[in-house]
Amino acid sequence: MTRLRRAIDDAARTLEQAGVDSAHVDAELLAAHVAGVDRGLLRFQDPDEGFYDDYRSVVAARARRIPLQHLTSTAAFGPLLLDVGPGVFIPRPETEALLEWACRQPLPATPLIVDLCTGSGALAAALADATPAAHVVAVDDSPAALAYARRNCAGRDVELVDADVTDPRLLADRDGTVDLLVSNPPYIPDGAELDPEVADHDPAHALFGGADGMRVIEPIVALAARLLRPGAPIGVEHDDETAAATVALFERSGVFTDVTSRRDLAGRPRFVTATRKGSG
Repeated sequence: MTRLRRAIDDAARTLEQAGVDSAHVDAELLAAHVAGVDRGLLRFQDPDEGFYDDYRSVVAARARRIPLQHLTSTAAFGPLLLDVGPGVFIPRPETEALLEWACRQPLPATPLIVDLCTGSGALAAALADATPAAHVVAVDDSPAALAYARRNCAGRDVELVDADVTDPRLLADRDGTVDLLVSNPPYIPDGAELDPEVADHDPAHALFGGADGMRVIEPIVALAARLLRPGAPIGVEHDDETAAATVALFERSGVFTDVTSRRDLAGRPRFVTATRKGSG
């Protein structure tokens, strides 16, 4: 066994003892980050002593439950590698199910897409890449998040808007013109127990959605009823305990059809989709 392999195995044990679920994967990803190579190329590396000093340091930080993405300054999301760090919500693999659904929607030749609560710009950037002729409007009210979104959406037709998505007048000039709306809003019920990586490092403003987790979802549904053109789809992520409440919200509005609860890649109820009533 090489010295590098031993160091990675020792790091994995350290992380496992610290309660990190993905201990071995994180140990390898941190080694790759410090070495400046892809994870698959680690077996070809013969690092110098400086590598081991740096590696021990980042492993110790991860063992303190600092998120892996804060240590590497990146997060994978679908086909993208995004810039992330303190002050912005780290995009989750669960949201890739919403992205995949959105990419399957039939859209006009030059669609208008709106991403509410864009955070790092993950959905906005991925949808802009998947639909090159689209104009994407991405909304958030966090200066820190918008700074990351600006970097992640650079070079794409993404318009960043600094605004509160619960403002009933938001994007009033776009009424009835939006071809697709997506949102990964704050939806965790207040007081929920979270892993240290989330509770101590993700911004609370991007996590919590009131006592029932619906405080932001409710105005988003009302906003979508105004913004979407007839026949246009919407997908909204929610807590895995609030699928029924989200479905009911869409159904009570009276302006949506095809309301459907959908599951993430792990099989948990994760987002609801619907279609604005009327012919497109």
